[in-house]
Amino acid sequence: MPDKSTPLPEKLAPANTSIGSTRRAGVDHYENFPVASLLCPPHLRPAIAAIYWFARTADDLADEGDARPQTRLDDLAAYRADLMATATATGLAPSPCWAPVFERLGPVIAQFALPVHLLADLLSAFEQDVVKQRYASEVELLDYCRRSANPVGRLLLHLYGVGDAASLQQSDDICTALQLINFWQDLSVDIPRGRIYLPADAWARHGVDEAQLLALDSQPSTINLIADCARSAKARMLKGAQLVKKVPGRGGWELRLVVQGGLRILDKIEALGFNTLQQRPKLGAWDVVVMGWRALWM
Repeated sequence: MPDKSTPLPEKLAPANTSIGSTRRAGVDHYENFPVASLLCPPHLRPAIAAIYWFARTADDLADEGDARPQTRLDDLAAYRADLMATATATGLAPSPCWAPVFERLGPVIAQFALPVHLLADLLSAFEQDVVKQRYASEVELLDYCRRSANPVGRLLLHLYGVGDAASLQQSDDICTALQLINFWQDLSVDIPRGRIYLPADAWARHGVDEAQLLALDSQPSTINLIADCARSAKARMLKGAQLVKKVPGRGGWELRLVVQGGLRILDKIEALGFNTLQQRPKLGAWDVVVMGWRALWM
């Protein structure tokens, strides 16, 4: 089924996978759901592309360029108003600012009865990105994931006609795990940009302070902090992995690659000694082979 999209190469997961967040790391656009994956059923590709462009555009409003925070928030508020105008029978037309986005999204909302509150949740996460760069607790961070990552999985499950409570929870586990793996993969990129996703309550348990993180200081305490976070993300991913057996056809195979992509990034993080303060792990061609083999045996 993964944020911002394409096929499966170097940054496979939680880059170009198929359930996941719509967050962008660093300055390059990489994705957690492929717009035109070969494994995606052709009849769903236009719908997935429309959701992608909606999320991609909102993410750019929150994160691209040099606009002031208030300007970003104003633009996201206008974008939200256009979403509501597109999704409801109020007689109000969306503004011309993002017409191509909503011209594609409107028919998809109508055809598939998309849960619009999930699209609104994504906007709420992007708005939060504008104003919040620190997380006091894991609870706060998981709430962010609930809005930045989990809606993508739930929207894709909706397109596949899977909606039972157990499947939705498993999707949330996979999406949240992908988002967290993305964070722990990108510490060397995010922290210099001023964003620390490692929660402060976890720092305290390991005797780490903010100055150490801002300095990208690789000490046993910071390494142990990252290791604990990575292991927690792995446990969450494995908890949701049974969902692959419930998604029909090609979507189930794509989801297998999503799960294995996230787990493979965790392998890479562990191979670096959990020192992602200094180096960002990447996936290569051999990793894709490993992921495919593991997906066959899920």
